[in-house]
Amino acid sequence: MADKPVLSDPITLRVPQDVLDDVEKIAEASERSRSWVIVRALKYYLMAEGNDVLQILKGEEQIANGECVDVENI
Repeated sequence: MADKPVLSDPITLRVPQDVLDDVEKIAEASERSRSWVIVRALKYYLMAEGNDVLQILKGEEQIANGECVDVENI
């Protein structure tokens, strides 16, 4: 049996009604909870656009830590 994922504390999230309507339709059609649908959507965001932001932040941190090569000195 697979271990259940560690969950965070509950959060409150307000979304436009049309988005919630779609989430509820998808949840019902896939026999999943609204939370499952929303978490899955967030994971896809984090793999795409969100990952771009995270990579930029990582690069900025590496530069601040001197973990880079100045191309003008090559």
